[in-house]
Amino acid sequence: MEISARSEYAIRALLMLAEAHQAGTDAVPAAELARRQELPAKFLEVIMGQLRRGGLVSSKRGAAGGYRLAVAADQIMIGGVIRTMDGPLTGVRGMRPSDTTYSGPAAHLPVVWVAVRAALRRVLDEVSIEDVLTGHFPEEVSLLAQDPQAWQDRWPLRTVGDA
Repeated sequence: MEISARSEYAIRALLMLAEAHQAGTDAVPAAELARRQELPAKFLEVIMGQLRRGGLVSSKRGAAGGYRLAVAADQIMIGGVIRTMDGPLTGVRGMRPSDTTYSGPAAHLPVVWVAVRAALRRVLDEVSIEDVLTGHFPEEVSLLAQDPQAWQDRWPLRTVGDA
């Protein structure tokens, strides 16, 4: 799975809004969010509009205007942000993993696709913006990240027999 720039920038902007909320700031202009996270301002404006339409942020016009969280940071899951920005977490040629069917030697491949979706959900739907902001993650996520192999790249392609 590759996280798009759109989703990554949205998560970073939401983290800044969560931080601003904790500090008692009412609204943060998109230009400030872009500057502080070194994000392309015009692209971030589009992203903020998508987050607003998705119900994750609200906007306020005027001199003291900007964006703020529309939902508490502990209620915004990373998976939900990705779905808001890019659609389903997983897909196989535009289909849901559970809708795939194959014949012959590939007949059991849908089990793999569904398991991949389940694994992504176990992380992305359990980690909130608040968790990322504070660094206090659900135990299962912390355990996965503590595995030294989780931090090792596996590119180019490795097979079962590779070390």
